[in-house]
Amino acid sequence: MATAAPVIHVVDDDKSFRTALSRLLKASGHEVADYASAACFLRSIEHSRPGCILLDVQMPTLGGLQLQEELAKLSHAWPIIFLTGHGDIPTSVLAIKAGAEDFLTKPVSSKILLAAIDRALLRYESLQRSHDQLSSFKSLIATLTPRESEVFALMVRGTLNKQMAFQLGTSERTIKAHRHMVMRKLNVQSLAEAVSMAERLGLLSQPASTGTKEQR
Repeated sequence: MATAAPVIHVVDDDKSFRTALSRLLKASGHEVADYASAACFLRSIEHSRPGCILLDVQMPTLGGLQLQEELAKLSHAWPIIFLTGHGDIPTSVLAIKAGAEDFLTKPVSSKILLAAIDRALLRYESLQRSHDQLSSFKSLIATLTPRESEVFALMVRGTLNKQMAFQLGTSERTIKAHRHMVMRKLNVQSLAEAVSMAERLGLLSQPASTGTKEQR
């Protein structure tokens, strides 16, 4: 199934600016949704398609930085580009430290703005792919039995079959069978792939938890 195209969400209380910006973005091939306030955007976000947020800094009631904070509380990771006519260095530093992709001052050229949007969307797409891959890895790891998990924890640390057999109180033949099942369940073709998966999940930074003859 094809992934729906990202939407550019324009949040600005200046109607004429929203209209002009929406016209530019649509002419450049983007799908656009615009909002007259941060509160309006928050009410709509649950049913909105992912994309990039073009956000004004100074708006009545709830400003751009406050909206950024609210989105962070909701673990909402859509990229944010601030567009403001009241930019200053302290504000831009706060926005960037809080995760904003860019901080642009009005008026901004269409070339600079569109380039910033492209960068933000590419980075977001990359982060989503990484997140989806990690979720897939976690699902595969969850299919391992407790003993297979022990074998996996040892094999990705370079433990030899003979050493594993001694630590786990079983035979090398049994260890080989477990290793084969681990590779099959994780859908990896080599030990290097298994190690890469464990590293991506942060498992190599954790101590290997294994059983012994007495614990079996």
